[in-house]
Amino acid sequence: MTEIIGVRFKDVGKIYYFSPAKKKINAGDRVIVETARGVECGTVVIPNKLVEDEKVVQPLRAIIRVATQQDLQTEEKNRAKEAEIMETFARKIAEHKLDMNPIDVDCTFDGSKILFYFTAESRVDFRELVKDLASVYRTRIELRQIGVRDEAKMLGGLGICGRKFCCSSFLREFQPVSIKMAKEQSLSLNPTKISGTCGRLMCCLKYEQNCYEELLSITPKVGALVETAEGKGTVEEANLLTGVLKVKLEKNPDAPPAAFSRDDVKLIRDGKIRIKREEMQALKGLED
Repeated sequence: MTEIIGVRFKDVGKIYYFSPAKKKINAGDRVIVETARGVECGTVVIPNKLVEDEKVVQPLRAIIRVATQQDLQTEEKNRAKEAEIMETFARKIAEHKLDMNPIDVDCTFDGSKILFYFTAESRVDFRELVKDLASVYRTRIELRQIGVRDEAKMLGGLGICGRKFCCSSFLREFQPVSIKMAKEQSLSLNPTKISGTCGRLMCCLKYEQNCYEELLSITPKVGALVETAEGKGTVEEANLLTGVLKVKLEKNPDAPPAAFSRDDVKLIRDGKIRIKREEMQALKGLED
């Protein structure tokens, strides 16, 4: 077992493990640590805890110190400085006439590096921009092109549900979401209905997917051949949540489909969930 603390550097971000260096550290404490980006100030979200060795990437870096009052003042100055740097970033992009959108700026605690985040429709040659920014700030400069999901996470906002974006309020990492999930949940494959503000499939499609997969395993799909109390028939409609099936009976094909519970039918041959080619074409790019 290895003793760790969990540290987060953004309000909603990934939790990184560090060694507490034999100190008792509480949740909410600020600590100074060395990361791949440089020296950073983070917030402890997991206090001293023993975890299995295989869950820790060795060698585990130890904290440098618990943040002092002076450290906190330095961190506050860095955050204020970032607002000014952001303005310069946007102005320099305009001066170099680059097709890119500035999103965020992040200064390391020790000032050894400044990271600039931006979005763009395609790859951008920003070498001259980097030189220009380096001449202004006299430190290491790194530009990172991010995707629209990361942009939404950084900037935040309100979703169509009226609540804050999941990605900017509690989701630590993005989960893979597919068009197949929307189809299996019997949602309308209208891009405006199943995509978020970022223009990609809504993250919340993932939340109930396990439940839908379980229901799909016990519910005949549309097109399935089933045996009912009134004879064989084909499933024309299936409500996964209620378990009600609309079945067109072979003995009376001109009659409206009859309703049966999934518990009252016997599956002979199951159907398949298919996504039409034109639907896939319309939804192209939503999974990126």
